[in-house]
Amino acid sequence: MAGREWFEDEEFWDAYAPTMFDEERWAEVTAVVDGIVAMVGLERGAAVLDACCGPGRHSLELAARGYEVTGVDITDSYLEAARESAIGMPNARFLHADIRSLDLVGSFDLALNLYTSFGYFADQAEDALALRRIRAALRPGGSLVLETNGKETAVKYFTEGEVFERAGYVVRTEFSVVGAWEGIQNHWIVSKDGRTTDKSFVLRLYSGTELRAALLEAGFTEVKLFGDVFGAPYDQRAKSLVAWARA
Repeated sequence: MAGREWFEDEEFWDAYAPTMFDEERWAEVTAVVDGIVAMVGLERGAAVLDACCGPGRHSLELAARGYEVTGVDITDSYLEAARESAIGMPNARFLHADIRSLDLVGSFDLALNLYTSFGYFADQAEDALALRRIRAALRPGGSLVLETNGKETAVKYFTEGEVFERAGYVVRTEFSVVGAWEGIQNHWIVSKDGRTTDKSFVLRLYSGTELRAALLEAGFTEVKLFGDVFGAPYDQRAKSLVAWARA
C-alpha cells in the first residue's frame, strides 16, 4: 500500500461496508432520491453522474426510475456489487475512476456526490480539482448536489467517539478536531469473529460559505445551500450541508 492514499485500501471498505451500507441506509434511498429529483426539477430520462457511488444505492434507484446513470468509484468490490444489482438495467453503467481524473466532459444533466464523500484528499487543491472535473462533466445548466458534513454541523454534533453494534459487527470510533476546525480526525475500528480492521483518516471540513466559494471558483454559476436533501434551510437545525450548484 506504499504511496497509495487511505481511501484506496479496498480491504477497509470491504470490512466497513456491512456497517456503512446496512438495511437502514438502503431503506432511506427512495426518500433521498425523491428529495433530489424535486430539488433540481430533474426531467425523466436525464443523464446522471453518481460521483463516488459506492455499491450504487442512489444510482440503482435513479436507473429504476428511467434515468441514464453512470456511477463512478475507486473501490472495485463496490462496483462489482453495483453491476450485479444492475443486471437488466441497460441505462446503468459503473466505471472505475478517481473523480480527480474524470474525463466525461459535457455528458450529464445532474451530478451527485452524496453520503459525505467529499473532503478526504490530503491536499485541499485536490478537492478543488475534483470539483472542476465534476463541473466539466455537466452540460450547460446542469446541476451538482453535494452532501457533506459542514463545519457548522460538525461542531454541533461533535462527539469524541462511541461504541456500537451494527450488522453483527462491533464498531468503535474515535474523533478529534484538526487545527482550528479545519477537519476531523477519524479512527474507526471494526471487529467481527476475531478479525479487526483499523483505519485512521481526516475529513476536511468546509463551512457553508467556504463550500459556496469553492464551487464558484470551480466554475459553477450559482450555489444554494440547504440543511438536508429535502431543501431545509442551512441554519441552526441543519443536519448536514447540502449544496446545489448550477453549471
